[in-house]
Amino acid sequence: MAATQPGLTLDRRGATVLAMPAWSEFCAASPRLAARAQELLYQFGVGLGFLGTVDPSGGPRVHPLCPIICDGELYLLVVPGPKCRDLARDGRFALHSFPCADDEDAAYLTGRAVAVDDQAELRTTVEQQFLAERSAFPIAPESLADQVLFRLEVERCLVTTTTGHGDPAPHHEVWRA
Repeated sequence: MAATQPGLTLDRRGATVLAMPAWSEFCAASPRLAARAQELLYQFGVGLGFLGTVDPSGGPRVHPLCPIICDGELYLLVVPGPKCRDLARDGRFALHSFPCADDEDAAYLTGRAVAVDDQAELRTTVEQQFLAERSAFPIAPESLADQVLFRLEVERCLVTTTTGHGDPAPHHEVWRA
């Protein structure tokens, strides 16, 4: 994407959009909150979350998926289908961590997904990270070939901390770009 002026970029359709920070920039701006969000996304040893996208009619759509934090950035490998088409058409996303077993702690990120389709070395690195995180599962590397690689830019992060299930006064902390 070519920059049009400071703070703006062009999306895949050529529309001018506000540039958002990469995961690494969020980590630099709010290291404690970013670390807790990563901990919640990776609470089961692999990245797990629910991805909200915008369908063609403008409605919400939610999908389970596996975010990947690799080399300090946040990525998705997305199989061809509705969520991939949603992200390619309208990159807005909401990513929510899986529920915790012992409490209602959660991480929620919003921003824009940007397709990364011209960086073979980066794609190989992300695929290797994905496979390494799932080394206990028989995943054939060639099964990732048709998946589209997206980098997530973070506009906002909300982390909720609770004392357990049913906490009447959860603590919410928000970071905004």
